Amino acid sequence: MIELSLQGTSLVVRPESGDFKPRHESQLVYWGFARSLDDGAFVADASASSALASKLVSYLKRVGVPFQVEGELQPLLERHEESRTALQVSAETCRLLKDGRVDPGVVSELEDFLRSSIARPLKDHQFKAALHLLTAGNGANFSVPGSGKTTVVLAVFQKLKQLGDVDSLFVVGPPSSFAPWRTEYREVLGATPDCEILAGGDIESRRSRYLVDSESVRDLYLTTFQTLQRDWEHVAQLFLDQGVRFFLIVDEAHYIKQVGGAWATAVLNVAKHATRRCVLSGTPFPRSYEDAFNLFDVLWPETSPISVQDRYRIALHSQRNELVEAATVLEQAVGPLFYRVRKNDLGLAEQVFHEPIRIRMKKRERHVYDSIISRIVAESEADFFRDFELLVRLRKGRMMRLRQCTSYAALLSSAIPEYDENLLVDDASLANQLRNYDDLETPGKLDALVDLVRDLHGSGNKIVVWSNFVRTLKLIVNRLSALGCRVGLIYGGTPFESADLEEELSREEIIREFTKAHGGFDVLVANPAACAESVSLHKSCSHAVYYDLSYNCAQYLQSLDRIHRVGGSENRAAHYHVLEYENTIDHDILMNVRKKAANMNAVIDQDYAIYSLDMFGDDGDLEAYDRLFGKREQ
Repeated sequence: MIELSLQGTSLVVRPESGDFKPRHESQLVYWGFARSLDDGAFVADASASSALASKLVSYLKRVGVPFQVEGELQPLLERHEESRTALQVSAETCRLLKDGRVDPGVVSELEDFLRSSIARPLKDHQFKAALHLLTAGNGANFSVPGSGKTTVVLAVFQKLKQLGDVDSLFVVGPPSSFAPWRTEYREVLGATPDCEILAGGDIESRRSRYLVDSESVRDLYLTTFQTLQRDWEHVAQLFLDQGVRFFLIVDEAHYIKQVGGAWATAVLNVAKHATRRCVLSGTPFPRSYEDAFNLFDVLWPETSPISVQDRYRIALHSQRNELVEAATVLEQAVGPLFYRVRKNDLGLAEQVFHEPIRIRMKKRERHVYDSIISRIVAESEADFFRDFELLVRLRKGRMMRLRQCTSYAALLSSAIPEYDENLLVDDASLANQLRNYDDLETPGKLDALVDLVRDLHGSGNKIVVWSNFVRTLKLIVNRLSALGCRVGLIYGGTPFESADLEEELSREEIIREFTKAHGGFDVLVANPAACAESVSLHKSCSHAVYYDLSYNCAQYLQSLDRIHRVGGSENRAAHYHVLEYENTIDHDILMNVRKKAANMNAVIDQDYAIYSLDMFGDDGDLEAYDRLFGKREQ
């Protein structure tokens, strides 16, 4: 008789003499078991899932090998079977729902609840998404940015509280998501949440706030992926506290796409202890279909809907660029378990992309720019002899210098990490002019921006101005403030509300001031990397100005959606203005991101869109270098 047991996190198979044949031993080895030299037992790590134990039991039954289950393994198998059954029921019910076959009584009940218990009425597409999430139990919402995913989750949370299924909402996401969750909570549910931010600050103080019971639990908990990585054991214990049932939300879930990544591991470690789970992302599979694995493991940690065999097939098809075949496998595994609202479903007013405002560079700007171009062309002749890694750093640095020059020439006097090539080494006079640039000339773009802001603000509009460089942002703030505009600034160094502030405004306070219908800031000056995700500006602002752009299409797309979203953009068009220096890299950047955006929009409304989106990547710079200066093979 074979004994099956758990020892710590190890699954142990202890056969007696004659129990196993060679083929049985080979099967266990194939599944990752190793034979102990001490007592001949087979041991495998079972910490990640109970699926292995369940698969082993099924196998032993099928081949007729007698066994007995010992100790804690039996409840583990029971939980796995319960989860497997729940997953099957959820998948089948959601499949019927997505096919349009739903009980009218269920629809009517949800409609009545929303009318009586939700302060903000849900739009039609949000109602359908809420119905799907309630039906799924653990579900994903992959709707496009600006569709109101937070509204959907809050409505479902309120319903689950009414049913007695959950007590508290626990959200993990980027820091920029904190303010939207609190604001939406008030506007959707009509009450200010009792909220706890478990991120940053003193570690001991923060960790002491995980100690709660059913009497002191908060309505809403907010944390970041970084903090969860450090505190996941404390969060797991919070979820296990007697009488407290948590609804875990992973916001901007594409941040945990990396299988085996530290953030993903932390989320997976706590997900299995939550009562309900939901993942949210407008860009669910940014690199490949394998990005889906972690998302659905979080939703169903006891028994993932994507089997080992499915993962292998998806990975193999992806490697062969057989995307249709990979999508088919994924659809069969998880199709019913997520909901997606497309851009065309939102009923928003149009997005107006104005012709670029073309500007002639001033004398010194032009001299600097042309000098750098000439130097890059000359240096490129020697690239053939350079080490590949060095060449990549040089080309990225050169593109950065060109982008700096078309933003604010004075930036060229600052260093770039891992790039020490001096493109002005032969022109000491020019280098000196750059150090004293502000005393010699005002950038042509800045003059054009002032004229544009004056016109737009004079017509009663609030404006968001985007730039990718901190010194440029501060230059813009100073110039616009001198005109009498009330200007807010958000970049990576702007503190969050949880920080210990004295005089400096937090980014949440800045956004609140800017989004006031009357009064507050007239202009918001921001960096896309710090403010292009999880931020809504559309209720007070419908004009965005791009002072400079990068080749990062993800940030560009995210920034577009800040002023084009549900709950304000239905009857008001969003306007986009781009400042472009004539005969510079500006035009190539604009054409490149618009082409990528068009390609992405052509597939983003499909259920399984694959497109390269990375909020902090810079591969576009290298592609542009090859396009502009010619690719030289090593």
